[in-house]
Amino acid sequence: MQPYPVPAEASSFSEEIKKSRFITLLAPTEGVEAAKAFIQDVRHQHPAARHHCWAFVAGAPADSQQFGFSDDGEPAGTAGKPILGHLMGSGIGEITAVVVRYYGGIMLGTGGLVRAYGGGIQQALKRLIVHQKVPFKEYKLYCDYSQLSMVESLMQQVGGQMLHSDYGAAVKLRLALPAFEAAAIVIRLYDLSRGTLQLEPVS
Repeated sequence: MQPYPVPAEASSFSEEIKKSRFITLLAPTEGVEAAKAFIQDVRHQHPAARHHCWAFVAGAPADSQQFGFSDDGEPAGTAGKPILGHLMGSGIGEITAVVVRYYGGIMLGTGGLVRAYGGGIQQALKRLIVHQKVPFKEYKLYCDYSQLSMVESLMQQVGGQMLHSDYGAAVKLRLALPAFEAAAIVIRLYDLSRGTLQLEPVS
């Protein structure tokens, strides 16, 4: 998996269109449960609003299994889908958007709703600060004490992490490697150790 941008913090945008107030809220959410929790939190913060329309890309930008959206009572296709479309188009992962609408009494029509919900997302995304997330993959490794410094040096070079170490007759390590280059690191360690060290993926 390649690194991808995720929100560094929340972002918001508010505007009034034909007496309806639209409040767009973006938040970093890792996983579907976190996304749903944020949506519920916004509902609690704005209990008097007519609609709480939302969409999320709760994992990597291309992971369609972690997408979701809702029109929350607006005409089908006028809110949730436009919101999700802009999130997907941004290429940002682990993000949830909720657009709160306080109805002002004037109908906007389907085209007007699509523009209102989509436009709010565009403006909030412009204000969003992101950083790159590097997905990691975990491995187990058994090595001799004499090989430990070599393993530690390699981890520093490739941006890997030593999650756990158990010092017995041999050293038992749990490592996290950048997923997008894990295969190359496995081969490199095998070569450096002249075939004596092999990383085992943690399922």
